[in-house]
Amino acid sequence: MSWQDNVNDDYEKLFETDEGYDVIIYAGENENVKELHAYSNILRIRSQYFRTALSDKWAKKKDGKFILEKPNISPNIFKIILRFIYCGKIDITKLEVPELLKLLMAVDELSIQSLTPRIEEYLIKHQYEFLQQNPIGILETIYQNETFTSLLDYCLNKICKEPEILFNTDKFIDLKAPIIELLIKQNDLCLEEIEIWDNLLKWAFAQNPTISEDVTKWNKEEVTIMERTLHRYIPLIRFYYISSEDFHDKVFPFKEILPKDLINNLFTFYLVPNRKTNIDKQPPRRSTSKCDKYDSIIVNLQHFALFASWIDRKNDNYLRDDIPYNFNLLYRSSRDGNTIAKFHEKTDNKGANIVIAKFKNTNQIIGGYNPLDWSGQTIFRSTADSFIFSFKDYKNTDTGKIGRVIEKGYAIYCYNKYGPIFGKDNGGGCDIMLYSSGEWSSCPGSYPDIGIPRNYEIENYEVFQVVNKN
Repeated sequence: MSWQDNVNDDYEKLFETDEGYDVIIYAGENENVKELHAYSNILRIRSQYFRTALSDKWAKKKDGKFILEKPNISPNIFKIILRFIYCGKIDITKLEVPELLKLLMAVDELSIQSLTPRIEEYLIKHQYEFLQQNPIGILETIYQNETFTSLLDYCLNKICKEPEILFNTDKFIDLKAPIIELLIKQNDLCLEEIEIWDNLLKWAFAQNPTISEDVTKWNKEEVTIMERTLHRYIPLIRFYYISSEDFHDKVFPFKEILPKDLINNLFTFYLVPNRKTNIDKQPPRRSTSKCDKYDSIIVNLQHFALFASWIDRKNDNYLRDDIPYNFNLLYRSSRDGNTIAKFHEKTDNKGANIVIAKFKNTNQIIGGYNPLDWSGQTIFRSTADSFIFSFKDYKNTDTGKIGRVIEKGYAIYCYNKYGPIFGKDNGGGCDIMLYSSGEWSSCPGSYPDIGIPRNYEIENYEVFQVVNKN
């Protein structure tokens, strides 16, 4: 053991013995308040905050001891900080994300500068999930403090790449105005411009719950209120990258709250696109390839990350940047025609694929992974790698269930008169089956029973080619 280690151990013993202290700290508040003890000289040496707080000008004393009250810092967090001040020891790996954030705020307040980058680095390197747990609260906590620049940059970067972790939450509408502005300013925010506009309107209506979402019912006062709510954000929306159809349906109805010169320029842009004007257009926010968005109207990036982990039999989900596959849309029933012939025309001989089908009038989706393809006439295809899945609520990936093939000789059935078929006929249909009539059914047999109804109506379904990026 080195001389330095001995010194640190001695200071740790001093911290634990609690003898001869001259500082009393009341940490926490109400029933959670706890009295902690410390040595003023050690605190002064290690922190500018304590040098000021324990100075003759600011110090509060009682019976010869300094008295500090910190109701905003919990006793547990303060004790962790005191141990670090005394002997430089701290184990942040044992702290959950909420405690780490509280610790980060506390060390900043107490001017323990050496700990701030250490905690930030740990969060960024080891705790990616922390942003998904509570994106609103975490973003607002970090934004309030100008010193957490590394963590703020990291959060913004992740949200820009995977906006669904924030914009798809119910609490998105609770974001403070400055953070809404900060997000919309981001050049690499991976949302279509019309999606940004839709979300902005959603947020604005939530701030004014008495105002109808039907713009035709607004009176003059309500027009003024909505105009004031949105005016700071209007210049940040890149309207010229919204399709003419979406402009007509989703932007023009709100013309009363938009600047007249903007509306006039947009009319010229959409109606006379070849006319030279002095319109000052912002550059596009980003390219689709940069954001690596998947062309699905049913599921999002989180689902594809989960599908990829299921394909590779990983216990943990892939992160966005680590997904080893491209998912290329081959077929969408609402786009390509909901017929068996179109399904085979688009998917036969295209290799591994994943089928995703959404139930009509519910949030349930089902589907399956076919590591082969759908070509062939009345033949079973054998594989041990196929699986079927079901999500009770597609908006929540935690509701997903997977069933890996049991009878691999009957994993996939290919027939040009039917759509996708997983498993063999068990007397009441296959595990997942699309008949020539357009009807769907399920009967477990070759795969486990994962709770798919026996008969159901599908609103839309998609097939994606699965291609290894390497």
